[in-house]
Amino acid sequence: MTAANNGASTPEDDDPFGYLYEDGRAAGATPPGQSRGYGYPGPAAQPGVPRTSYNQVRTVGERQYGQQVPQQQVHAQQGQPTAQYAAPETYPGATTRQVPVQSGGHGGGRSGGPNTKGLLIGAIAVVAVVVIGIAAALMSGGGEKDKAGDQSGRDGGTSAGKSVKPSDEPTASKDPQEPLPKQDAATLQLGAPAALAKDIKGAEGAGGAFVTGFNAVGASVTWKANIAEAGKYRLYVRYSIPAQDANATLTVNGKANTNPLGLKNFIHSSDPAWEKNWQTTWAPVDLNKGENELKISCEAGNQCNVILDWLEVKEG
Repeated sequence: MTAANNGASTPEDDDPFGYLYEDGRAAGATPPGQSRGYGYPGPAAQPGVPRTSYNQVRTVGERQYGQQVPQQQVHAQQGQPTAQYAAPETYPGATTRQVPVQSGGHGGGRSGGPNTKGLLIGAIAVVAVVVIGIAAALMSGGGEKDKAGDQSGRDGGTSAGKSVKPSDEPTASKDPQEPLPKQDAATLQLGAPAALAKDIKGAEGAGGAFVTGFNAVGASVTWKANIAEAGKYRLYVRYSIPAQDANATLTVNGKANTNPLGLKNFIHSSDPAWEKNWQTTWAPVDLNKGENELKISCEAGNQCNVILDWLEVKEG
């Protein structure tokens, strides 16, 4: 169909879609079935008389109120054929509009869906940590096994997992050693004229008691000390003198020492006051296990101007 004289009109030659347009309807077009034909109203067709050209009729889309005239109308006015059912992109000068692929998401074109790359990296990291842990456990277990095997080889080839029957005999525990004895002189057996006194300061006996009256022949103190083990010991004696050397006889288990017990002025005091001359001396002794008798006495030839505070046995 062209915008020109096409001869006699037939229903097939009319525009079948003219009634669909508002402009055609406004011009009086009638839908099919309501008139004898299709399209816009016009003079009735007469036999042998050409029908009025279509270009005399208002074309579809003409009433655009200042908008651009469609390409179909331009072609019709220029006498060029137009394709009724051509796609818009086939018209001259038409450009194909490409719809960009939208990659939604946040931050610079990342996909809006789940961060699969980050999830994949996290999963790989977790797997790597698990594998490293398993490898470390296997290496540690192997080292312990090797160590156990080496130990069993040194122990005469004892196989791993073999149980050893515990001993029925109790483990012998060593009794703690009994403390060595120490005794106040005032609590010992005294031989006259030795006696107790408390009138001099500095004594460490109970209530400040000490043994005095030791400056006469026959005076003595006797101590029965219990010793856990036989051996060589030292007998310590605390005493005081009036800034002058003294001595006495030491007897152990009935045997008197050849050397007297020295009660010297070791602090080199020049003050004769008794309370200022407290000091300590010791002598070697051989003691038996059990009870031992230790005696200090003033015998002929001794210088016994001394007072006694306490006696103690120590290892030596």
